[in-house]
Amino acid sequence: MILEFLLVPLIAVFIAPFFRPKAATGISAAAFLVPFVLTVYGLAANRVFEEPLIDIVKPVGTFYLLGDQISFAFGFAICIVSAMVALYSLPYMVHRFEEMSYDIEHEYRRFIFLFNLYATSMLWLVFSGNFILLYIFLEISLLSSFLLIYMYGYGNRRWVATLYFVWTHIAGMLALIGFLITGFDNGSLAFNGIAKIGFAAWLLIFLGMVIKLPGLGPHIWLPWAHAEAPTPVSALLSPLTVGLGAYVILRVYQIDPWFIKEYMVPIFVYGVISSAYAGFAVLKQNDYKRLLAYSTVSQMGYCLIAICLGSYGAMAVVIQYISHAFGKSILFMTAGGIIAVYHGLRDITKMGGMHEQVPTISNAALIGFMNLGGVLTVGMFGEFFILKGVVDTFGFNIPAILSVVFVFILSGFYGFYTLKRIYYGTPKDYKKARVPRLLDTPLYIIGVISILFILPPLAPLLLNAIKLGIGGVIP
Repeated sequence: MILEFLLVPLIAVFIAPFFRPKAATGISAAAFLVPFVLTVYGLAANRVFEEPLIDIVKPVGTFYLLGDQISFAFGFAICIVSAMVALYSLPYMVHRFEEMSYDIEHEYRRFIFLFNLYATSMLWLVFSGNFILLYIFLEISLLSSFLLIYMYGYGNRRWVATLYFVWTHIAGMLALIGFLITGFDNGSLAFNGIAKIGFAAWLLIFLGMVIKLPGLGPHIWLPWAHAEAPTPVSALLSPLTVGLGAYVILRVYQIDPWFIKEYMVPIFVYGVISSAYAGFAVLKQNDYKRLLAYSTVSQMGYCLIAICLGSYGAMAVVIQYISHAFGKSILFMTAGGIIAVYHGLRDITKMGGMHEQVPTISNAALIGFMNLGGVLTVGMFGEFFILKGVVDTFGFNIPAILSVVFVFILSGFYGFYTLKRIYYGTPKDYKKARVPRLLDTPLYIIGVISILFILPPLAPLLLNAIKLGIGGVIP
Protein backbone atom coordinates (compact mmCIF):
# COMPACT_ATOMS: atom_id res chain seq x y z
CA MET A 1 0.00 0.00 0.00
CA ILE A 2 2.91 2.35 -0.66
CA LEU A 3 0.92 4.28 -3.27
CA GLU A 4 -1.99 4.92 -0.91
CA PHE A 5 0.31 6.31 1.80
CA LEU A 6 2.22 8.51 -0.66
CA LEU A 7 -0.99 9.86 -2.12
CA VAL A 8 -1.90 11.47 1.22
CA PRO A 9 0.72 14.29 1.10
CA LEU A 10 0.18 14.63 -2.65
CA ILE A 11 -3.55 15.22 -2.10
CA ALA A 12 -2.71 17.68 0.68
CA VAL A 13 -0.71 19.73 -1.85
CA PHE A 14 -3.96 20.64 -3.60
CA ILE A 15 -6.34 20.66 -0.63
CA ALA A 16 -4.41 22.68 1.98
CA PRO A 17 -4.51 26.00 0.03
CA PHE A 18 -8.31 26.06 0.29
CA PHE A 19 -8.12 26.39 4.09
CA ARG A 20 -7.14 29.26 6.32
CA PRO A 21 -3.50 29.31 7.51
CA LYS A 22 -3.91 27.40 10.80
CA ALA A 23 -6.01 24.65 9.25
CA ALA A 24 -3.75 24.46 6.19
CA THR A 25 -0.72 24.07 8.46
CA GLY A 26 -2.39 21.29 10.45
CA ILE A 27 -3.42 19.45 7.28
CA SER A 28 0.11 19.72 5.90
CA ALA A 29 1.80 18.39 9.03
CA ALA A 30 -0.71 15.55 9.40
CA ALA A 31 -0.29 14.60 5.74
CA PHE A 32 3.41 13.83 6.30
CA LEU A 33 2.78 11.94 9.53
CA VAL A 34 0.67 9.38 7.62
CA PRO A 35 3.55 8.13 5.43
CA PHE A 36 5.79 8.47 8.49
CA VAL A 37 3.82 5.53 9.90
CA LEU A 38 4.55 3.63 6.68
CA THR A 39 8.30 4.27 6.99
CA VAL A 40 8.42 3.03 10.59
CA TYR A 41 6.45 -0.08 9.63
CA GLY A 42 8.74 -0.64 6.66
CA LEU A 43 11.85 -0.43 8.82
CA ALA A 44 10.37 -2.86 11.34
CA ALA A 45 9.01 -5.33 8.76
CA ASN A 46 12.37 -5.91 7.03
CA ARG A 47 10.64 -6.62 3.75
CA VAL A 48 10.97 -5.19 0.25
CA PHE A 49 7.81 -3.93 -1.43
CA GLU A 50 7.44 -3.21 -5.14
CA GLU A 51 4.29 -1.57 -6.50
CA PRO A 52 4.08 -1.28 -10.32
CA LEU A 53 2.51 1.91 -11.68
CA ILE A 54 2.84 1.81 -15.47
CA ASP A 55 4.93 0.17 -18.21
CA ILE A 56 6.57 2.56 -20.65
CA VAL A 57 8.43 1.81 -23.86
CA LYS A 58 12.14 1.05 -23.87
CA PRO A 59 14.53 2.36 -22.70
CA VAL A 60 12.40 3.87 -19.91
CA GLY A 61 10.92 0.61 -18.66
CA THR A 62 8.52 0.18 -15.77
CA PHE A 63 7.59 2.97 -13.40
CA TYR A 64 7.19 1.40 -9.99
CA LEU A 65 7.39 2.33 -6.32
CA LEU A 66 10.20 0.67 -4.39
CA GLY A 67 9.86 0.30 -0.65
CA ASP A 68 13.05 -1.19 0.73
CA GLN A 69 14.97 -0.37 3.89
CA ILE A 70 16.89 2.43 2.16
CA SER A 71 13.70 4.09 0.92
CA PHE A 72 12.08 3.73 4.32
CA ALA A 73 15.10 5.18 6.15
CA PHE A 74 15.35 8.23 3.88
CA GLY A 75 11.57 8.61 3.83
CA PHE A 76 11.48 8.43 7.63
CA ALA A 77 13.69 11.53 7.89
CA ILE A 78 11.84 13.39 5.14
CA CYS A 79 8.42 12.78 6.72
CA ILE A 80 9.19 13.84 10.28
CA VAL A 81 11.28 16.88 9.29
CA SER A 82 8.69 18.03 6.73
CA ALA A 83 5.85 17.67 9.26
CA MET A 84 7.68 19.67 11.93
CA VAL A 85 8.87 22.38 9.52
CA ALA A 86 5.27 22.71 8.28
CA LEU A 87 4.17 23.54 11.83
CA TYR A 88 7.09 25.94 12.26
CA SER A 89 6.21 27.67 9.00
CA LEU A 90 2.99 29.22 10.29
CA PRO A 91 4.41 31.82 12.73
CA TYR A 92 7.57 32.29 10.71
CA MET A 93 5.89 33.01 7.38
CA VAL A 94 3.32 35.27 9.04
CA HIS A 95 6.31 37.29 10.28
CA ARG A 96 7.85 37.22 6.79
CA PHE A 97 4.65 38.30 5.05
CA GLU A 98 4.30 41.19 7.49
CA GLU A 99 7.86 42.27 6.61
CA MET A 100 7.00 42.12 2.93
CA SER A 101 3.63 43.89 3.41
CA TYR A 102 1.77 40.97 1.85
CA ASP A 103 -1.78 39.91 2.56
CA ILE A 104 -1.14 37.05 5.00
CA GLU A 105 -4.06 34.77 4.22
CA HIS A 106 -3.80 35.11 0.46
CA GLU A 107 -0.01 34.69 0.38
CA TYR A 108 -0.02 31.77 2.78
CA ARG A 109 -2.15 29.80 0.32
CA ARG A 110 0.53 30.14 -2.33
CA PHE A 111 3.29 29.38 0.14
CA ILE A 112 1.70 26.23 1.55
CA PHE A 113 1.01 24.88 -1.95
CA LEU A 114 4.66 25.26 -2.98
CA PHE A 115 5.96 24.06 0.40
CA ASN A 116 3.89 20.87 0.29
CA LEU A 117 4.78 20.25 -3.35
CA TYR A 118 8.46 20.64 -2.50
CA ALA A 119 8.40 18.25 0.46
CA THR A 120 6.14 15.72 -1.29
CA SER A 121 8.40 15.56 -4.35
CA MET A 122 11.35 14.58 -2.15
CA LEU A 123 9.30 11.84 -0.51
CA TRP A 124 8.17 10.40 -3.85
CA LEU A 125 11.75 10.60 -5.13
CA VAL A 126 13.10 8.18 -2.53
CA PHE A 127 10.33 5.68 -3.29
CA SER A 128 10.82 5.83 -7.07
CA GLY A 129 12.04 2.57 -8.59
CA ASN A 130 12.95 4.05 -11.95
CA PHE A 131 15.59 6.68 -12.69
CA ILE A 132 13.32 8.71 -14.97
CA LEU A 133 10.59 8.77 -12.32
CA LEU A 134 13.24 9.78 -9.80
CA TYR A 135 14.41 12.57 -12.13
CA ILE A 136 10.86 13.89 -12.55
CA PHE A 137 10.51 14.37 -8.80
CA LEU A 138 14.03 15.79 -8.58
CA GLU A 139 12.98 18.50 -11.05
CA ILE A 140 9.70 19.17 -9.25
CA SER A 141 11.62 19.70 -6.03
CA LEU A 142 13.97 22.08 -7.85
CA LEU A 143 11.18 24.15 -9.42
CA SER A 144 9.12 24.45 -6.24
CA SER A 145 12.11 25.38 -4.07
CA PHE A 146 13.26 27.88 -6.72
CA LEU A 147 9.87 29.60 -6.61
CA LEU A 148 9.88 29.68 -2.81
CA ILE A 149 13.26 31.42 -2.77
CA TYR A 150 12.33 33.72 -5.66
CA MET A 151 9.08 34.84 -4.02
CA TYR A 152 9.87 34.89 -0.30
CA GLY A 153 13.65 34.97 0.11
CA TYR A 154 15.87 37.70 1.56
CA GLY A 155 18.35 40.11 0.05
CA ASN A 156 18.64 39.94 -3.73
CA ARG A 157 16.32 36.95 -3.68
CA ARG A 158 15.64 36.79 -7.43
CA TRP A 159 19.35 36.66 -8.28
CA VAL A 160 19.96 34.07 -5.56
CA ALA A 161 17.04 31.95 -6.76
CA THR A 162 18.36 32.09 -10.32
CA LEU A 163 21.86 31.10 -9.19
CA TYR A 164 20.36 28.18 -7.27
CA PHE A 165 18.22 27.14 -10.23
CA VAL A 166 21.08 27.21 -12.75
CA TRP A 167 23.52 25.20 -10.64
CA THR A 168 21.04 22.58 -9.50
CA HIS A 169 19.58 22.31 -13.01
CA ILE A 170 23.08 21.62 -14.35
CA ALA A 171 23.34 18.88 -11.71
CA GLY A 172 20.02 17.40 -12.78
CA MET A 173 20.84 17.52 -16.49
CA LEU A 174 24.20 15.80 -16.02
CA ALA A 175 22.47 13.06 -14.06
CA LEU A 176 19.70 12.78 -16.67
CA ILE A 177 22.20 12.26 -19.48
CA GLY A 178 23.86 9.57 -17.36
CA PHE A 179 20.48 7.94 -16.73
CA LEU A 180 19.65 7.95 -20.46
CA ILE A 181 22.99 6.37 -21.38
CA THR A 182 22.28 3.68 -18.79
CA GLY A 183 18.81 3.14 -20.22
CA PHE A 184 20.07 2.64 -23.76
CA ASP A 185 22.80 0.29 -22.53
CA ASN A 186 20.37 -1.88 -20.53
CA GLY A 187 17.05 -1.39 -22.32
CA SER A 188 15.47 -0.11 -19.11
CA LEU A 189 15.79 2.56 -16.45
CA ALA A 190 13.92 0.58 -13.81
CA PHE A 191 16.27 -0.30 -10.96
CA ASN A 192 15.46 -4.00 -11.30
CA GLY A 193 16.15 -3.93 -15.04
CA ILE A 194 19.69 -2.49 -14.97
CA ALA A 195 22.61 -4.92 -15.03
CA LYS A 196 25.54 -2.56 -15.57
CA ILE A 197 26.42 1.13 -15.58
CA GLY A 198 29.21 2.26 -17.89
CA PHE A 199 31.97 4.78 -17.24
CA ALA A 200 30.38 7.76 -19.02
CA ALA A 201 27.02 7.26 -17.28
CA TRP A 202 28.61 6.78 -13.86
CA LEU A 203 30.84 9.83 -14.29
CA LEU A 204 27.97 12.11 -15.35
CA ILE A 205 25.69 10.95 -12.55
CA PHE A 206 28.47 11.29 -9.99
CA LEU A 207 29.47 14.79 -11.15
CA GLY A 208 25.84 15.91 -11.16
CA MET A 209 25.26 14.69 -7.63
CA VAL A 210 28.54 16.21 -6.39
CA ILE A 211 27.18 19.55 -7.61
CA LYS A 212 23.92 18.85 -5.82
CA LEU A 213 25.48 17.72 -2.52
CA PRO A 214 27.58 19.94 -3.05
CA GLY A 215 31.26 19.15 -2.77
CA LEU A 216 34.11 21.62 -2.68
CA GLY A 217 34.21 23.74 -5.85
CA PRO A 218 30.60 23.44 -7.00
CA HIS A 219 29.59 24.49 -3.48
CA ILE A 220 29.58 28.19 -4.39
CA TRP A 221 25.81 28.30 -4.95
CA LEU A 222 24.89 26.80 -1.60
CA PRO A 223 25.81 29.54 0.93
CA TRP A 224 23.79 32.04 -1.10
CA ALA A 225 20.73 29.84 -1.50
CA HIS A 226 20.60 28.52 2.06
CA ALA A 227 21.28 31.89 3.64
CA GLU A 228 18.78 33.91 1.59
CA ALA A 229 15.95 31.36 1.36
CA PRO A 230 13.04 31.83 3.78
CA THR A 231 14.00 29.80 6.83
CA PRO A 232 11.37 27.02 6.47
CA VAL A 233 12.79 26.42 2.98
CA SER A 234 16.35 26.45 4.34
CA ALA A 235 15.20 23.89 6.92
CA LEU A 236 14.23 21.53 4.09
CA LEU A 237 16.81 22.55 1.49
CA SER A 238 19.93 21.97 3.56
CA PRO A 239 18.89 18.94 5.64
CA LEU A 240 16.89 17.04 3.03
CA THR A 241 17.36 18.17 -0.56
CA VAL A 242 21.14 18.34 -0.87
CA GLY A 243 21.49 14.94 0.80
CA LEU A 244 19.40 13.40 -1.96
CA GLY A 245 22.54 13.65 -4.07
CA ALA A 246 24.04 11.05 -1.73
CA TYR A 247 20.85 8.99 -2.08
CA VAL A 248 21.17 8.89 -5.87
CA ILE A 249 24.86 7.93 -5.70
CA LEU A 250 24.00 5.20 -3.21
CA ARG A 251 21.26 3.81 -5.48
CA VAL A 252 23.63 3.71 -8.45
CA TYR A 253 26.27 2.11 -6.23
CA GLN A 254 23.83 -0.59 -5.18
CA ILE A 255 23.24 -1.50 -8.82
CA ASP A 256 26.85 -1.45 -10.02
CA PRO A 257 29.56 -0.31 -7.56
CA TRP A 258 32.60 -0.62 -9.84
CA PHE A 259 33.13 3.14 -10.37
CA ILE A 260 33.38 3.95 -6.66
CA LYS A 261 35.65 0.96 -6.07
CA GLU A 262 37.89 1.94 -8.98
CA TYR A 263 38.22 5.61 -7.94
CA MET A 264 37.87 5.07 -4.20
CA VAL A 265 41.07 6.86 -3.12
CA PRO A 266 40.57 10.16 -5.01
CA ILE A 267 36.90 10.31 -3.98
CA PHE A 268 37.88 9.65 -0.35
CA VAL A 269 40.57 12.35 -0.42
CA TYR A 270 38.17 14.80 -2.08
CA GLY A 271 35.56 14.09 0.60
CA VAL A 272 38.08 14.74 3.39
CA ILE A 273 39.33 17.98 1.79
CA SER A 274 35.77 19.16 1.12
CA SER A 275 34.70 18.50 4.69
CA ALA A 276 37.81 20.07 6.24
CA TYR A 277 37.71 23.20 4.03
CA ALA A 278 34.05 23.85 4.77
CA GLY A 279 34.58 23.18 8.47
CA PHE A 280 37.23 25.91 8.65
CA ALA A 281 35.00 28.20 6.56
CA VAL A 282 32.29 27.82 9.22
CA LEU A 283 34.60 29.41 11.78
CA LYS A 284 34.94 32.57 9.66
CA GLN A 285 31.21 33.22 9.14
CA ASN A 286 29.30 35.95 10.96
CA ASP A 287 25.92 35.35 9.32
CA TYR A 288 24.12 32.58 11.24
CA LYS A 289 22.41 31.04 8.21
CA ARG A 290 25.48 31.29 5.97
CA LEU A 291 27.48 29.58 8.72
CA LEU A 292 25.00 26.69 8.70
CA ALA A 293 25.25 26.50 4.91
CA TYR A 294 29.01 25.94 5.06
CA SER A 295 28.37 23.33 7.73
CA THR A 296 26.20 21.51 5.20
CA VAL A 297 29.12 21.33 2.76
CA SER A 298 31.23 19.91 5.57
CA GLN A 299 28.62 17.32 6.52
CA MET A 300 28.07 16.24 2.92
CA GLY A 301 31.79 15.56 2.75
CA TYR A 302 31.04 12.76 5.23
CA CYS A 303 28.81 11.14 2.62
CA LEU A 304 31.56 11.26 -0.03
CA ILE A 305 33.97 9.72 2.45
CA ALA A 306 31.49 7.05 3.49
CA ILE A 307 30.47 5.90 0.00
CA CYS A 308 34.07 4.71 -0.55
CA LEU A 309 34.07 2.41 2.48
CA GLY A 310 32.12 -0.69 1.48
CA SER A 311 29.02 -1.94 3.25
CA TYR A 312 29.73 -0.15 6.53
CA GLY A 313 30.32 3.08 4.67
CA ALA A 314 27.05 2.66 2.78
CA MET A 315 25.28 2.24 6.12
CA ALA A 316 26.98 5.43 7.27
CA VAL A 317 25.64 7.33 4.23
CA VAL A 318 22.08 6.50 5.26
CA ILE A 319 22.64 7.33 8.92
CA GLN A 320 24.49 10.53 8.05
CA TYR A 321 21.53 11.65 5.95
CA ILE A 322 19.15 11.06 8.87
CA SER A 323 21.44 12.70 11.42
CA HIS A 324 22.10 15.71 9.22
CA ALA A 325 18.39 16.06 8.47
CA PHE A 326 17.60 16.14 12.19
CA GLY A 327 20.47 18.38 13.27
CA LYS A 328 20.46 20.90 10.45
CA SER A 329 16.66 21.32 10.37
CA ILE A 330 16.80 22.13 14.09
CA LEU A 331 19.63 24.60 13.60
CA PHE A 332 18.08 26.45 10.69
CA MET A 333 14.87 26.76 12.70
CA THR A 334 16.84 28.20 15.64
CA ALA A 335 18.30 30.79 13.26
CA GLY A 336 14.81 31.54 11.99
CA GLY A 337 13.46 31.82 15.51
CA ILE A 338 15.98 34.54 16.31
CA ILE A 339 15.21 36.28 13.00
CA ALA A 340 11.47 36.23 13.78
CA VAL A 341 11.56 37.44 17.39
CA TYR A 342 14.40 39.95 16.95
CA HIS A 343 13.31 41.42 13.62
CA GLY A 344 15.86 40.03 11.22
CA LEU A 345 18.85 39.52 13.54
CA ARG A 346 21.38 37.25 11.80
CA ASP A 347 24.74 38.86 12.58
CA ILE A 348 26.55 36.66 15.10
CA THR A 349 28.76 39.55 16.20
CA LYS A 350 25.60 41.24 17.51
CA MET A 351 24.45 38.19 19.43
CA GLY A 352 26.31 36.65 22.37
CA GLY A 353 24.62 35.49 25.56
CA MET A 354 21.38 34.76 23.69
CA HIS A 355 20.65 31.87 26.05
CA GLU A 356 19.45 34.45 28.55
CA GLN A 357 16.95 35.88 26.06
CA VAL A 358 15.78 32.74 24.18
CA PRO A 359 16.63 29.69 26.33
CA THR A 360 14.35 27.29 24.45
CA ILE A 361 16.01 28.13 21.15
CA SER A 362 19.46 27.91 22.74
CA ASN A 363 18.81 24.44 24.14
CA ALA A 364 17.43 23.26 20.81
CA ALA A 365 20.59 24.51 19.10
CA LEU A 366 22.64 22.38 21.49
CA ILE A 367 20.74 19.27 20.35
CA GLY A 368 21.20 20.31 16.73
CA PHE A 369 24.96 20.61 17.04
CA MET A 370 25.08 17.34 18.99
CA ASN A 371 23.59 15.66 15.91
CA LEU A 372 26.20 17.18 13.64
CA GLY A 373 29.00 16.27 16.02
CA GLY A 374 27.77 12.72 16.59
CA VAL A 375 27.34 13.28 20.33
CA LEU A 376 24.68 11.15 22.07
CA THR A 377 22.41 11.22 19.02
CA VAL A 378 21.88 8.99 15.99
CA GLY A 379 24.84 10.71 14.33
CA MET A 380 27.26 8.79 16.56
CA PHE A 381 26.37 5.60 14.65
CA GLY A 382 27.28 7.29 11.39
CA GLU A 383 30.72 8.24 12.65
CA PHE A 384 31.27 4.75 14.08
CA PHE A 385 30.43 3.08 10.76
CA ILE A 386 32.69 5.48 8.86
CA LEU A 387 35.60 4.58 11.12
CA LYS A 388 34.75 0.89 10.84
CA GLY A 389 34.63 1.26 7.07
CA VAL A 390 38.02 3.02 7.00
CA VAL A 391 39.66 0.18 8.92
CA ASP A 392 37.99 -2.51 6.81
CA THR A 393 38.88 -0.76 3.54
CA PHE A 394 42.36 0.65 4.22
CA GLY A 395 43.46 -1.44 7.20
CA PHE A 396 45.20 0.44 10.00
CA ASN A 397 46.28 3.18 7.61
CA ILE A 398 47.23 5.99 9.95
CA PRO A 399 46.79 8.92 7.51
CA ALA A 400 43.30 7.68 6.49
CA ILE A 401 42.19 7.16 10.08
CA LEU A 402 43.62 10.47 11.31
CA SER A 403 42.07 12.43 8.45
CA VAL A 404 38.60 11.08 9.28
CA VAL A 405 39.07 11.63 13.01
CA PHE A 406 40.23 15.17 12.25
CA VAL A 407 37.05 16.10 10.34
CA PHE A 408 34.97 14.57 13.15
CA ILE A 409 36.77 16.70 15.72
CA LEU A 410 36.49 19.77 13.50
CA SER A 411 32.71 19.33 13.22
CA GLY A 412 32.37 19.05 16.97
CA PHE A 413 34.64 22.03 17.53
CA TYR A 414 32.91 24.44 15.15
CA GLY A 415 29.52 23.38 16.54
CA PHE A 416 30.30 24.09 20.16
CA TYR A 417 32.37 27.15 19.27
CA THR A 418 29.32 28.54 17.44
CA LEU A 419 27.15 27.77 20.47
CA LYS A 420 29.54 29.77 22.61
CA ARG A 421 29.56 32.72 20.19
CA ILE A 422 25.79 32.96 19.88
CA TYR A 423 24.25 31.69 23.08
CA TYR A 424 26.82 32.06 25.85
CA GLY A 425 29.21 34.69 27.13
CA THR A 426 28.23 38.25 28.01
CA PRO A 427 24.61 38.95 26.97
CA LYS A 428 24.15 41.74 24.45
CA ASP A 429 21.57 44.46 24.93
CA TYR A 430 18.47 42.47 23.96
CA LYS A 431 15.36 41.95 26.02
CA LYS A 432 14.12 38.46 26.80
CA ALA A 433 11.77 37.47 24.00
CA ARG A 434 8.54 35.50 24.00
CA VAL A 435 9.03 32.66 21.52
CA PRO A 436 5.79 31.31 19.99
CA ARG A 437 5.39 27.61 20.74
CA LEU A 438 5.43 26.65 17.07
CA LEU A 439 8.87 28.26 16.78
CA ASP A 440 10.43 25.96 19.35
CA THR A 441 8.29 22.86 20.04
CA PRO A 442 8.85 21.24 16.60
CA LEU A 443 12.61 21.52 17.19
CA TYR A 444 12.35 19.49 20.38
CA ILE A 445 10.23 16.80 18.75
CA ILE A 446 12.94 16.26 16.14
CA GLY A 447 15.63 16.44 18.84
CA VAL A 448 13.95 13.83 21.04
CA ILE A 449 13.60 11.45 18.08
CA SER A 450 17.31 11.88 17.27
CA ILE A 451 18.18 10.82 20.82
CA LEU A 452 15.65 7.98 21.09
CA PHE A 453 17.25 6.29 18.08
CA ILE A 454 20.45 5.58 20.00
CA LEU A 455 18.44 3.57 22.57
CA PRO A 456 16.68 0.19 22.42
CA PRO A 457 14.37 -0.79 20.82
CA LEU A 458 14.62 1.93 18.16
CA ALA A 459 18.39 1.76 17.62
CA PRO A 460 18.45 -1.99 16.78
CA LEU A 461 15.35 -1.54 14.61
CA LEU A 462 17.00 1.19 12.52
CA LEU A 463 20.47 -0.35 12.31
CA ASN A 464 19.25 -3.86 11.48
CA ALA A 465 16.97 -2.50 8.78
CA ILE A 466 19.74 -0.45 7.16
CA LYS A 467 22.17 -3.35 7.42
CA LEU A 468 19.66 -5.61 5.67
CA GLY A 469 19.01 -3.03 2.95
CA ILE A 470 22.71 -2.52 2.29
CA GLY A 471 24.07 -5.99 2.90
CA GLY A 472 21.53 -7.67 0.70
CA VAL A 473 22.63 -5.76 -2.39
CA ILE A 474 26.20 -4.58 -2.12
CA PRO A 475 28.88 -7.25 -2.63
